[in-house]
Amino acid sequence: MKKIITYGTFDLLHYGHINLLRRAKEQGDYLIVALSTDEFNWNEKQKKCYFEFEKRKQLLESIRYVDLVIPEESWDQKVNDIKEYKVDKFVMGDDWVGKFDFIKSETDAEVIYLPRTPEISTTQIKKDLESKGKN
Repeated sequence: MKKIITYGTFDLLHYGHINLLRRAKEQGDYLIVALSTDEFNWNEKQKKCYFEFEKRKQLLESIRYVDLVIPEESWDQKVNDIKEYKVDKFVMGDDWVGKFDFIKSETDAEVIYLPRTPEISTTQIKKDLESKGKN
């Protein structure tokens, strides 16, 4: 069985997220999603989520491509997660190209950067909602 892992915040879940999860799952048999906790988002990414961790986790668990959701609590846990869950492929969106290439040499997992869905992002949704609120 080929195991895949990806990481993210997955706030305001949208079809770009679904596309990424579907394409990640196509890389193997079992997809693990490491979901950024509220504390990690705030302390490390300076992001305030619309939905709290448990709600985002429930949404991800309801998606047929996702087999397991685990918490992401630090930038440094990726190598340990890959070893602990015996992951074969590490998948991220192509906005992270090059940032995680070190994982291949530290774990032997293949590193794959998938193209993002160009016309949608959580950042854009938040900007659109904010501008509508000002009208």
